[in-house]
Amino acid sequence: MALKPGGGQVTICEQIVEDLPSGLTLLFEKMPSGLTKLSIFGDLPYGNREIIFNEDGAEAGGGTCLRGDCHPSWLREVEANNG
Repeated sequence: MALKPGGGQVTICEQIVEDLPSGLTLLFEKMPSGLTKLSIFGDLPYGNREIIFNEDGAEAGGGTCLRGDCHPSWLREVEANNG
């Protein structure tokens, strides 16, 4: 892929993928510790799941996701000013 002249690199810290056929939402997060977390939200038999991967991409942990919703961590609610 051609690069834009003077362009720089960025690091993606978070990505949300909604898979409509399965009804699942996948949330990929780069944690401050360097680990990567995959959270899976949807109609799963044992609830939402989290899987943590180490720097080499190997599974480092996992379990039931305690968060009930999937939204970007940087997205904040804005109060309307009806002035």
